[in-house]
Amino acid sequence: MKTSLSWLREYVELPAGITASELDAALTNLGMEVESIVDQAGTILGDLVVGRVLTIEELTGFKKPIRFCTVDVGRDAPQEIVCGARNFAEGDLVVVILPGGELPGGFKIGARKTYGRNSHGMICSAAELGLSGDHSGIIVLPVDSAQPGADGRAVVGLDEVLIEVEITPDRGYEMSVRGIARELSTYFGVPFTDPGLLAAPGGTTDVPHAISVEDTVGCDRFAARVVRGIDPAAQSPEWMQRRLVAAGIRAISLPVDITNYLMLELGQPMHVFDLNRLGGGLVVRRARAGEKLTTLDGVARSLDAEDMVICDETGPISLAAVMGGETSEWQEGTVDVLLEAAHWDPVMVGRTARRHRLFSEAAKRWERGVDPALPLVALERAVRILTEHAGGTVDERILDIDHVAAPVPLTLPADAPGRIVGLPYSAEQIAGLLRKVGCEVTGNEVLSVVPPTWRPDLVAPIDLIEEVARLGGYNEIPSVLPPAGSSNGLTPAQKRRRSVGRALAENGYVEVLSYPFVGPGLADTLGLPAADPRRSAVRLTNPLSEEEPLLRTTLLGPLLGTLKRNLGRGRRDVALYEAGTVFLPHLTSTAPPTLGVDRRPTNAEWAAANAIVPEQPWHLAVVLAGDIEPAGWWGQGRAATWADAIEAARVALSAAGVPDDLVTVRAGEQAPWHPGRCAEILVDGAVVGHAGELHPAVLAALDLPKRTSAAEIDLDALPDAPVVEAVKISTFPPALIDVALVLDRTVPAAEVQAALTEGAGPLLESVALFDVYESSQLGEDKRSLAYKLTFRATDRTLTSEETITARDAAVAVTASRFGATLRGA
Repeated sequence: MKTSLSWLREYVELPAGITASELDAALTNLGMEVESIVDQAGTILGDLVVGRVLTIEELTGFKKPIRFCTVDVGRDAPQEIVCGARNFAEGDLVVVILPGGELPGGFKIGARKTYGRNSHGMICSAAELGLSGDHSGIIVLPVDSAQPGADGRAVVGLDEVLIEVEITPDRGYEMSVRGIARELSTYFGVPFTDPGLLAAPGGTTDVPHAISVEDTVGCDRFAARVVRGIDPAAQSPEWMQRRLVAAGIRAISLPVDITNYLMLELGQPMHVFDLNRLGGGLVVRRARAGEKLTTLDGVARSLDAEDMVICDETGPISLAAVMGGETSEWQEGTVDVLLEAAHWDPVMVGRTARRHRLFSEAAKRWERGVDPALPLVALERAVRILTEHAGGTVDERILDIDHVAAPVPLTLPADAPGRIVGLPYSAEQIAGLLRKVGCEVTGNEVLSVVPPTWRPDLVAPIDLIEEVARLGGYNEIPSVLPPAGSSNGLTPAQKRRRSVGRALAENGYVEVLSYPFVGPGLADTLGLPAADPRRSAVRLTNPLSEEEPLLRTTLLGPLLGTLKRNLGRGRRDVALYEAGTVFLPHLTSTAPPTLGVDRRPTNAEWAAANAIVPEQPWHLAVVLAGDIEPAGWWGQGRAATWADAIEAARVALSAAGVPDDLVTVRAGEQAPWHPGRCAEILVDGAVVGHAGELHPAVLAALDLPKRTSAAEIDLDALPDAPVVEAVKISTFPPALIDVALVLDRTVPAAEVQAALTEGAGPLLESVALFDVYESSQLGEDKRSLAYKLTFRATDRTLTSEETITARDAAVAVTASRFGATLRGA
């Protein structure tokens, strides 16, 4: 919202010597964000004076018309100035900036020779002074409006202080001079003259033009007046144009400028129709299927059934509350006008503006809420200004279709503001603060508050409490931390997620957070089978992007996209992880019941409504590409493989508190992994995830490097972590024995390790695979797995016989179960 200090002073008696910093502090404390406070007099440096043109000599021989002028600027001798404008004559008063001055934008003025003549200064246009974008000619002042040599700033309106504030969405009344002036009046405790209380005649039985409103929800008030025989050539007064330009609105014509001016002053958007271009009576209704409208910006728009339109016999002529149509707009020859001021539903206007991407100044105000008591006042002001400057005959008939509901009283316990804000407010103080903003307050211990019509944001007691805190002064509220209630700390699920994330980070993985939205083609890209339940995804009705309207059923899609982005930015070695929810819909759910707001849902209705909510288990996924161990002077690096993805899953399960003896890794098949390099991760016999190398077709489709590996596990499927017993530390030395077993290549190494552990008995402290060897000497489809066995007792030093017996028992179990033999035996 942009306005000027002089305009505000018309309605609020601000202190005479108020400074920019004081005004800034006041507006900020009232809850507005101050964008700028600019004293226009300081935007132009040096001498800006009024001058009278004495002589004009037309210079020829140049590509464009050039004039050499002498101008009386109140000095001893006239100034010689070269000028290219042609909209002035000898004897006219103009605005001149003298050498040594500086125009907005840092344009410095000096004496120089140009077009073969000496030029001492510049005759200025409105654009050069920063008053508007009009470059068509220089400013010509009214005859005898000032004497040559007088300061030109006050003459052209450069003595203004311009204010620009950002208004929060809930305070639409502040998007007007009326609203800001009222707020400043409250802050400084000075008198306020409300322009909205102008005496305006009410509606008449007979109407100036036939108008009907079919939807009184979308439009609960519609008022109109007619003026005939206005002067179509009448110009807007200079003071109006100046204020419109200061507010960032271009002056167009007197009728249109009046509606824009009153929108800024009162906050009431209006529209002006050419009465002679209307085809019969008007109807205010919702748009119908297939209807179109070309708005004033020249765009043909397809209308939606929620849009409100104003129609005549030809169809829609205005997109109500947003923008008028071309067929009925004011034109240069218009002599009869219909002025309209209405009150529209804010929700409808907001949706219409976003649907058509048409955020007009009117729409911005309507979606924030406009005072429904203003239409007749705005029409009366518009008629008075129009007839004063353009003449015409006012039709005494007035249309006012009024279905506005009366404000609903709110109940506010007198102790509520003190309890919530933390300051002791008395009932009298609360009532006084609320009355300052126009509320009607009655009661003592329990207050009954009726909000004013211009405050549609006051709809609940908490809104009143916020208003008390604001008017009482935010700076008065102490910075005291609220008392901390008792807590049981983190839940087991929260602890698990933190522990898993910390463990992966300590192992070199970087956490990322991806949007949970995916495109319909992701399932095909990942090669998911037709019957895979992950193909069934929840579709959003209002997605952020039409290209990604689905909620993810696996973390791998977005995570692989993040991997690709990092690789594309030059990162060669990447290890990422993400923990988050996936969304698995209930495919057998029926449509939910229709729930009203008049009562609380029953248990059955609540259960039926929640039946369509998808399951949202918490998953963990990792992806790896490039080297897992970097190369350097210390030796060769090592590329990440499927084994590293499996190890990441093991690290996560260990951090989640899952005992190692419950974890099993075996060969499996699951898209998007490579069929021969995919492992199933089992916990206590149940599959909780998969890990391994991704399928080459998937890598090719996503343009990812070969051998890229990944893992994904369902953290919610893991059992609760058991109570961990402290490890008994033995002071006796360990016995180390290596065994190399030859067995079929298809036997998983993890199952062999489990068999060794089972057969070795309680003396076995640890077992670890340290070598895998394959050779034709071992036999076809055979390989050697070498394990390091560590034996230790807690009460004695083991003898060699005890150690060898335990080793032989371990080997015997693998031999009976897998047909393993000792290598070299």
